[in-house]
Amino acid sequence: MQLFISDLHLSAQRPEANERFIDFLEEKARSAQTLYVLGDLFEYWIGDDDLADPFNAVMAGLFAALTRGGTRLYLMHGNRDFLLGDRFCNATGAELLTDPTVMDVLGTKTLLMHGDTLCTDDVDYQQWRRTARSAAWQKEFLAKPLDERRSTIVGLREKSKEVIQAKPAEIMDVNEDAVRDALRRHGVSRLVHGHTHRPGRHALEVDGRRCERWVLPDWYGRGGYLEIAGAAPRLVRF
Repeated sequence: MQLFISDLHLSAQRPEANERFIDFLEEKARSAQTLYVLGDLFEYWIGDDDLADPFNAVMAGLFAALTRGGTRLYLMHGNRDFLLGDRFCNATGAELLTDPTVMDVLGTKTLLMHGDTLCTDDVDYQQWRRTARSAAWQKEFLAKPLDERRSTIVGLREKSKEVIQAKPAEIMDVNEDAVRDALRRHGVSRLVHGHTHRPGRHALEVDGRRCERWVLPDWYGRGGYLEIAGAAPRLVRF
């Protein structure tokens, strides 16, 4: 059984989501061969040197217990936690995936993405993403003290909320041409991603091939996961 989650946005300020996540790890995930976390595990991540923070340490410990129990753990960067690095992976037993990545999931080649690069109509976000993913920006940011980094990120989040409220909803969803291009470029018929907080299954055709796009639930609301245990994937909402 393979499990896929994303957009948990874990934070000490969201105890209900944290409890759902802990239950999920200690029950469902323990019976899985593999757990894929496709981005935005944390509400924000300011660098692996913040791993000593009590909340972060607890979450890392839960992941470590999961991997020690035999479940393979893959992580992918999201737009909130793209500074997760080797230290976090070493502490948890996780393997970091590039975005995008094609994996063989029980015999089906599956394209895994966080999903933000598919939202090509949101030009302002794509410009910010290129800046934040650059080595120069990250080097400068990580050189700052933890408290300053945290303050900067909180300020950026508040600004982002204002910007999002002013944008039409369709701009922040995936662009269908970008989806088709991704499926075509990687030669697969299944795509799994998060980011948009619009869970569901979408059927489409690409060059005469029947394809499917699975969007993972966010955990701001009920939360949930995608389970692939046989031929047919199953989207589960809590």
